[in-house]
Amino acid sequence: MDSVAAAAFHARLKGTFSGILQWQQLDALWDRIKSGQWFFYQVGETLPEKTLSGDELAVRIDALNTLLRHDHDYHYCGIVYADDVEAPTLVKVYDPNNLGSSCSHNATPTPPRWILSTAQPALVESYAQMPKNRKHWWQMFNRE
Repeated sequence: MDSVAAAAFHARLKGTFSGILQWQQLDALWDRIKSGQWFFYQVGETLPEKTLSGDELAVRIDALNTLLRHDHDYHYCGIVYADDVEAPTLVKVYDPNNLGSSCSHNATPTPPRWILSTAQPALVESYAQMPKNRKHWWQMFNRE
């Protein structure tokens, strides 16, 4: 990916997003995403080279949904953000076990753990060490 495309991706990533507050809203968002072709990127891992669709995408979405509901055991979601809820092209999913702080202006913002994008994502720097459970979770999808 060239630097212009990477800069454009990062500008989009810092753009305006709508928070998915209710679990029912997340279910609807997942249904919209499952009908398309998406790059599925776990920050801290290798950038995806191809889009996923169909069953391959649905399995990952379902696994991510299960993980989020288990690890973020609240009556609300609030950790998933979409650029457009009705016609998403970029979705940020924050790790419920590493949400960081949004109130400290001096700290480096915590990046999302997972990014779903219809366009090729650019590398996102994460200064936090990847937890072993997240690395293991990701590897279960990338076994040869």
